[in-house]
Amino acid sequence: MHHLQGKAEGVSAPALADLIRDCYLERVALLMRHEDVAVTVTDYDINNAYQYIIAREETHLSWLQQALLSLGAPLPADPARGAALTVKGDGWKSLASDDAAANARFVEKWRPRINEVTNARHQGMLKVMLGEMLEHKRLFDQAGQGRKDLIGTSLAINDHAGDVMASRWTGDL
Repeated sequence: MHHLQGKAEGVSAPALADLIRDCYLERVALLMRHEDVAVTVTDYDINNAYQYIIAREETHLSWLQQALLSLGAPLPADPARGAALTVKGDGWKSLASDDAAANARFVEKWRPRINEVTNARHQGMLKVMLGEMLEHKRLFDQAGQGRKDLIGTSLAINDHAGDVMASRWTGDL
């Protein structure tokens, strides 16, 4: 089998490392953006959805880091964080819609490149990541529409009245 794989044309190891590095850097930038939006979202259910998405994104980044290390490539420095976001009222809805569009653009850009990866393990990992990003896009779209049932519906006895605290970690323990 390895003889057949050796003859297949595709992305070479150095080119694969470059592809994964570039994908990683764009993925980190999206995660940072989602973290920044999550800080602005005071709605309990929408904020929980962002926290869920961020946790999955951290897993994606871990996969990409492990792929780079397995290829003998160094881990790049994270890109600079964008400017702080400020919104009033339900202005976070437009930010969520923007996040949906950004995820769609990412998948559209990277899907053809990933389809050319011949390393089955790395290609599979990248495809799973893109699939989850499309699921996150759906959640962002729903958040942008103001839907509250993004990651489940609460029982009436568990009503989430109020908002998420504006400052969650003060450092004073």
